[in-house]
Amino acid sequence: MLHESSTPAPDNALEGGALAASADPVRLPVERPSGCPFDPPAELARLRAERPLARLSFPDGHVGWLATSHAVARAVLSDSRFSSRYEFMHLPFETGFTGELPPAPVGDMTGMDAPEHTRYRRLLAGKFTVRRMALLGDRIERITADHLDAMERQGPTVDLVTAYAQPIPALTICELLGVPYDEHHFFQESTATVMSHSSTPEDVAAAMTAMHEYLGRLVVAKRAAPTDDLLSDLTGSDLDDEELTGLAVFLLGAGLDTTANMIALGTFALLSNPDQFAALRADPGLADQAVEELMRYLTIAQLSARSALEDVELAGQVVRAGETVAVSMEAADRDPAKYPDPDVLDLRRKASGQLGFGHGIHQCLGQQLARVEMRAAFPALLTRFPTLRLAVPADEIPLRTGMNIFGVHRLPVTWGE
Repeated sequence: MLHESSTPAPDNALEGGALAASADPVRLPVERPSGCPFDPPAELARLRAERPLARLSFPDGHVGWLATSHAVARAVLSDSRFSSRYEFMHLPFETGFTGELPPAPVGDMTGMDAPEHTRYRRLLAGKFTVRRMALLGDRIERITADHLDAMERQGPTVDLVTAYAQPIPALTICELLGVPYDEHHFFQESTATVMSHSSTPEDVAAAMTAMHEYLGRLVVAKRAAPTDDLLSDLTGSDLDDEELTGLAVFLLGAGLDTTANMIALGTFALLSNPDQFAALRADPGLADQAVEELMRYLTIAQLSARSALEDVELAGQVVRAGETVAVSMEAADRDPAKYPDPDVLDLRRKASGQLGFGHGIHQCLGQQLARVEMRAAFPALLTRFPTLRLAVPADEIPLRTGMNIFGVHRLPVTWGE
């Protein structure tokens, strides 16, 4: 996606500026309200109403900012004066890392700015277009049907994460990239280690090294004997082996983890809102709107961050060069100034502008692929198993907290009379 030009925040995003300047810095709210695992921490809503750009105290002692409104979030994410480079960042949550963050690994587009980011993006943008991803629809529907058949044979009680939510995107991204599907468990486990806030630096390094070594060997093999897949196609670009390997790690990790969590957590949300479950089952044509609304309502990529390259006036404040702005995507997607009754899951809502896929030049490269996968997965599951329900009480579902991507570790479901 092309770079989106910076836009000024609307007037309602400027309210509360004086309060933000005078108030003490806050800590990042992380405690979700009891009884509803889908709602963001309640403190985020209070901050959004009072000071949509608030001073934030970071664990390493840095004092930066927290953006919670939809308007301010979009303004930060689309402004080239804010950098995505990791070495400029301060992390708003506790990790095992101390000191300055290292630069992004080769191929990790998330931690790059233009022009380096632009080079990678241009190479890939044409390979993830709406049209190209739509052409995968028949294959994704076949993968979906195959796993529904397997669930039916295994059932009537399964873990939806391992039986359905993980295999659909895993098979798809492995086929697209040309990575053997037999290795998907290794990559999923490695990705989970990298994305967990509780992993030690040594664990993260070991996981990254293992993925790079495997995919490095695969890149060499693709150069020697290209096949019909994305990695082989990219061997004809100007990327060297190290760059192509790093890009493969980045694409595979993103393709495995995010959509799998959306399918699992989205199903949990639908089962917790029977009227919405019934609406989608009665009208599979709602799938497009349902995907956008679930992306908004759940916002599994909860947090992003940018660091100011220069002084920037924003929401009535001056963000100084070097200060990090943590962007609460989940708070922005529940902003009542953008979405009426934002805490209600409404599949008929026009959830345009949701930030579940990000915004600006770093908006998710694979968003169209994810949409195709979810448009197939949700209606097919509900149609095949109209009596689908949780197999354990909702409060026993283990949530993926303390990770970059929110979701569930397991989702036991059952069906039948």
